[in-house]
Amino acid sequence: MYLKNSKKIVIKIGSSLLIDNKKNIRSKWLFEFSKDIKNLLKQNKKVIIVTSGAIAIGCKKLNLSKKNLKLEKSQAVASIGQIELMNLFNKSFNKNKINISQVLLTLDDTEQRRRALNAKRTFDNLFDLGFVPIVNENDTTATTEIKYGDNDRLASRVAQISSADILILLSDVDGLYTKNPKIDKSAELIKEIRNIDKNIEHISTKSTGEHGTGGMKTKIDAAKVCQLSGCTMAIANGLSLRPIQKILKDNNCTWFLPKVSKLDARKKWIISSISPKGELVIDDGAKSALKKGKSLLAAGIRKVIGKFNKGDHIKIIDKNYKECARGLSSFSSFEIMKIMGHHSNEIENLLGYISKSEVVHKDDMVEL
Repeated sequence: MYLKNSKKIVIKIGSSLLIDNKKNIRSKWLFEFSKDIKNLLKQNKKVIIVTSGAIAIGCKKLNLSKKNLKLEKSQAVASIGQIELMNLFNKSFNKNKINISQVLLTLDDTEQRRRALNAKRTFDNLFDLGFVPIVNENDTTATTEIKYGDNDRLASRVAQISSADILILLSDVDGLYTKNPKIDKSAELIKEIRNIDKNIEHISTKSTGEHGTGGMKTKIDAAKVCQLSGCTMAIANGLSLRPIQKILKDNNCTWFLPKVSKLDARKKWIISSISPKGELVIDDGAKSALKKGKSLLAAGIRKVIGKFNKGDHIKIIDKNYKECARGLSSFSSFEIMKIMGHHSNEIENLLGYISKSEVVHKDDMVEL
C-alpha cells in the first residue's frame, strides 16, 4: 500500500469538501479529517495540507455569488475568507492537539528556484517545530498571469518542491473512470495509471462546480507533474468522514505511479537547463566529505568565482578546477567570500545575523 510506506504526504482538500451545496460549512467533516491527520502524525509521517476555499468562504460571509466575481474583487474576498478558513482549521485541529501554520504561495514561489528553495526550507523547519503547514494560493496578490487557477496544480508543485512521497487529491469523486459515471453505469474506476496517454487525456473531461475552479483535467495535469517528480499521486473521494482512513481500508481510488525516483527527479531539477551562475573552489577535505554524501560547509571553500544570489545554481570544483558537484547555494557570493575558510559556528559573527550552517545543503546538491 503506497500510503503506508510514505514518510511525507501532501493532501489537497477541494472547496466542495469544506462547503456543501447549500453553502453550509462542513465543520464536522473537518473535525473528523483532523483525526486522520493525527493518526498520520502518530506514525511519524510529515503532512502538508493544501486547501481551497478562501474565496468560497469569503463569498458565504459576504453573501456573494462566486460566479460573478471579477478578479479585483475576488482578491479582496479572498483576504476576508483566508481568516475564516484558518479559523476553521485552527478550531478543528486544536481539538486534536495539532499545531498548524499558514503558508501562502503564488506560482512564482514554486517556479523560481530561489523561492522554491526558501519554501522547502520553511516546510522542513515547520516539521522540525511539530507544525502542520496549511497551504493556499495567495489569491489576495496573485493576478491572472501568475495564478495557478486551481489548487490541484498548486498541490502538485508543493509535492514537488517538498520532495513528498505521495500527493492525495481529495475531491467529490472516487477517482478517474473509464467513462463519466454520472451518465454511464458501465463506467469502471481505473485503479492504477503508469502512463498518461491520449486515452487517459480524452476521458478526463473538464467539469466545474459552483465552489471549485478545476475538474478532472487539472488533476491529470497535477499527475503529470508528480510522475516526473518521483511522487505517487491519488485521486480519491473525500466526502465521507475520515477519508484518509477510508483510503487505507478500501483503497477505492486512482493511483498515478511515478516515472522516476525522487532522487533522480531532484537531481534533474537541480542540473537542468539553467546555467550555473558561479563557482566555488573547495579543498581536498571538502571534496572527500561530498563523496560521502555530506553538505558543503564554509570551512572547505577556498575561492569564489562569479557573482550569484542565494538559491542560484552553482558549480563546485576542486583545487585542480575539475567539477565535482552542482547545487543550489544557501548564500550569496558576497556572503560566502566573508565566511569561506571559517567554521560554521563563526558565521553569525562574520555576517552579523543568524544564518544556515551549510553553504550548499546535501539535499540541494548533485555529485558528478
